[in-house]
Amino acid sequence: MNIPFKLSLCAVATASLLLPLDSIAQQQNTESSDLQQVERIEVTGSRIKRNDLEGAVPITVIDRDAISKSGFSNLQQLLERTPVAGVGTFSTRGNNQDSTANGGAAISLRGFGADATLVLINGRRVAVSAFAENIANSFVDINSIPVAAIERVEILKDGASAVYGSDAVAGVVNVILRKDFEGTEISFSHGGTTGPSYDETSASMVWGTQGKEASATLILDYFKNTTILGSEMGRFGTANQAPYGGNDLRSSRGYPGNFIVNGVTRIDPGCPADQAFGQTCVFDYGPFIMAATPAERVGAVLMASQNLGANTQAYAELSVQHNRSKAQGAATPLDGDAGLTVPGTHPNNPFGTDIRINRFRTVDAGPRIWDIESDSLRLVLGVKGQFNELDWDISAQKGRSESMQTGSKSQGWVRTDFLQQQINLGRYNPFGGFRNSPEVIDAITTSLVRRGESHLTAFDASISGDAFKLGDQVVSFAAGAEYRKEDAFDQPDDQFQRGLIFGTESVSAQAERDQYAAYIEFLVPLSDQLELTLAGRYDDYSDFGSTTNPQVSIKWRPQDNFTVRASYGQGFRAPSLAQIGLGPSQESVFFTDTFRCPTPDASNPACAATDYTIVFVGGEGLQPEESETFNIGFVWQVTDQFDISADVWSITQDNKIDKNDYENVYAAECNRQNSTLCVRLAPLPGQTLGELSRIFNSYINISSQEARGLDLSTAYRFNLQQYGALRLSLDYSYTDSFKKNGIEYAGEYNYPQHRWLATADWSYGDWGLVTSLNYVGAFEDYAPPAEVMSTKTRTVSAQALLDIQGRYSLNSNTTLMLGMNNALDKDPPFAIGDGDADLYGYASKVHNPRGRFIYGKINYRF
Repeated sequence: MNIPFKLSLCAVATASLLLPLDSIAQQQNTESSDLQQVERIEVTGSRIKRNDLEGAVPITVIDRDAISKSGFSNLQQLLERTPVAGVGTFSTRGNNQDSTANGGAAISLRGFGADATLVLINGRRVAVSAFAENIANSFVDINSIPVAAIERVEILKDGASAVYGSDAVAGVVNVILRKDFEGTEISFSHGGTTGPSYDETSASMVWGTQGKEASATLILDYFKNTTILGSEMGRFGTANQAPYGGNDLRSSRGYPGNFIVNGVTRIDPGCPADQAFGQTCVFDYGPFIMAATPAERVGAVLMASQNLGANTQAYAELSVQHNRSKAQGAATPLDGDAGLTVPGTHPNNPFGTDIRINRFRTVDAGPRIWDIESDSLRLVLGVKGQFNELDWDISAQKGRSESMQTGSKSQGWVRTDFLQQQINLGRYNPFGGFRNSPEVIDAITTSLVRRGESHLTAFDASISGDAFKLGDQVVSFAAGAEYRKEDAFDQPDDQFQRGLIFGTESVSAQAERDQYAAYIEFLVPLSDQLELTLAGRYDDYSDFGSTTNPQVSIKWRPQDNFTVRASYGQGFRAPSLAQIGLGPSQESVFFTDTFRCPTPDASNPACAATDYTIVFVGGEGLQPEESETFNIGFVWQVTDQFDISADVWSITQDNKIDKNDYENVYAAECNRQNSTLCVRLAPLPGQTLGELSRIFNSYINISSQEARGLDLSTAYRFNLQQYGALRLSLDYSYTDSFKKNGIEYAGEYNYPQHRWLATADWSYGDWGLVTSLNYVGAFEDYAPPAEVMSTKTRTVSAQALLDIQGRYSLNSNTTLMLGMNNALDKDPPFAIGDGDADLYGYASKVHNPRGRFIYGKINYRF
C-alpha cells in the first residue's frame, strides 16, 4: 500500500530547513541517509503523496521533541510564541465575565484572525467551538487537543483553499496525532511562578501495541492550572495607571455610587475622598479580574488500525476531551438604564426625597463568576487501500463540541427587579458603601445558564497516484469529494434577553448548513529540476452559493543544494454559523462619551469613563470573504552543517466580514438625541444630550486586509567532538505592511513588525541544555483607527524572553527535565492601551504578565 523509496542526501538536507528552529530532534545522520527507507507521505498543503519532503510552499514543523523542550504543557502556549503567530491569537488569559469564548483558545496566523486560520487534526476538519469569540468569530478550540497525543504540528504559512476549502486564508495548522506506538510511556510535570501564586500540573500516559495485522495506541492526558488574580499583580492589576504614566480608568459605576436628585447628579456623601471626582465616585475593578484563569482538562485519544487484506486497511480515530475553567469580573455595574429608584421613605436615604440610582455597583454581592465546562468528541472511521497502484481513502467523521457556562446565586449575579424589590422594602441599603447581610444578598441574586453546541458530520473520498507520463516524467494527481453538514447554537439565559441582568455581554446565535466539495491536484515534473503543481477546488454551500478556487505552485532546483519555490492561490472564508445565525447579542466597550464631555472635567459626571453596551442583530445577506496569496522564496543547504531559507509572502483579503467600528458609529450618530442607532436616555434639565444607553451595530462585508512580509530560517550545527554537539537556529518573521481598510497597522498597536525565536541546543552524552530567546519587537501605543496614520504615539518597548531547560537521561527509559520560562522574570513593557480590553498597563494580546515560571518533568518509557 505504501511505496518505499531511498531518501536522498539532498531531500534530507533541504527538508531540515522546513523544521522549526527549536526542533532539535530532526537532526539526521547525513552519511547514512542514502540507505534510509521511508514511505511516501502526504505533507500539509498538498493531497499528493510524494518522496520529496520539501514542497513548493513553506511549512514549519514542531515535532514531539521540540514540544517537550519548550516546557509548555498546552498547545496554545506553544503556538502563540511562534513568530508567524499574530494579533487574533487568544487564550483563557484574561477571560472575564464579558468574554464570549471563555475557556477557549485559538491561533491566528499572520494576524488575520483565528477565523482565517484553518486548524486540522490529521488533515481533517474539526467541529468549531460551541462559543464564538468576540461575539461571532468561530474558531477551533485548540485547548480541546491534548498535548500528549500530538506527534507533531505542521504549520503551512500559505493559503490553501484550493486544497482544504474555507478558512485556509492565512495558513493551516495541522495537528498530527501519535499512532503506531509500541510500549508504555508515562510523563509527569509540575511548575509554578516565582511571583504570583500560580502553578501548572500535567500528567499523561501513552500505551501502544502493534502486530502484523493490527495496531492500537491509547493516550490519556491531564492538565490543571491555578489562577492569578489582579490583586496579586501589583501595577498590572489596577485600572488606575496614572501613577505609572497611563490613564486613570477606574469605573464611574462606583461603590458608593451617585444619584439623580431633583434632576441633578449628586455623589453619595459617603464616597471616600480618594474615590471622589466631582460628582462621581470611582471604583477600581482591576483587583477583581483574573490575569490567569483556573483550568482543568482531561482527554483521551485512541488510534487503531486493522488490515483487511494485502492492500486494504480499516482505521479509527476517537478523541474525547472534558475541560473546566472559570472566568471572573468585578461586581455588577448599574446605571440609569437599570431604572432603579430609591424612595424618600427609605430608612437610609440621605437625600430625604425620591431619587434615581445613576451609577452604582453591588460590590457586597461579590464579583461575577462563570463556571465553564466544555466537552468535545471526534470520531473518524475509514477504509484505505491500493488498487492498480492508486491509493484510495474513504472515511466518515462525527464531531461535537458542547459548552455550558453557569453562574450561581453565590457568584454575584444580581437581578435588577429583585434588587428594586429589596430597596422598596427598605432591606437593601445602597448608600455609603454599606455591606448588606447575606440574607439580603441572597434575595437579590439569581442563577444563570448559557448553553452552546456545534456539530460536524462529514464524509470524504479521495484517490491519488500516478496519472500519466509526460515525456520521461510521471505526472501525479490527487482528487476527491467531500460532504459536510454543520450546525451550531449559542443560547443565553432568558434573564439576559428580558433585560434583568446588567453589565455583562450575552450572545445569541443559531444556524446550520450543508456543503459539498470536489477537488483535484496535479504534480507535473517539467524536468528533473523543475516541477509544477496545479490545484483547484469547488465548494457549494446551502446558505450563500458556490465558489471555485485555484492554486499554482512551482519548485525549481538548479543545484542539488539550492531550491527556488513560488506559489499563487485564491481563497475564501465562508461566513461563520455564528455570523449567519446571530440573534440579539451584546458586548460592553469602555470609553468616554465625548459629545457630553468635550474636554476633561472632573466636575462633569459625563466625563467618567464607562463601559457602554453595543447591541448586534442579524447577519443576513453575508457573502464569503475572498483572498489571494503569493509566496516566493528559496532553500539553500550551504553545507551539511549550515542551511538557510527565506520567503517573501503577501496576502490580500477582501469582502471581510466584520462589525462596524463602534467609534465610527458613535461619531456619526451619537451627537443626536433622537438617533435610532445611538440611543440616549432623556436629558436632565439644562442638558442637550441624555446619558448614552446603547449603540446598535451589525456584521457586514465591510473590511479588507492586506499584508506582506518576509520569513527567514537558518540553522548551524557544530560537532564539538568529545564535548558533544551544538545546534544554533533562528526563526524570524518580518511584517513589512499590514493594512486594514486602507489604514497601515504595521508597527502600530498590537502589530509588531519583528518577531523571532533563537535557539541553542547542546547535547553531551546523557546530558542536554537548550536555551531559547523569544523576541517581540517594539510598536506604537494605541491610537483610534481614524488617527493611526496621522498620529504618532509613544513606543511600547520590545521584549525578549529567555527560556532555559536542562535534561538528563537517567537510563535508557527515564529522562529528567528542569527548566524556566521567562528565566529573567521580565515584566511586560508598559502600554497605555486602548482603554477597553487593555487598560492594565500592558498589551494583553502580545505580552504575558505571568513572570518567571519554573518547572520539572519526568518521562518514563517501558
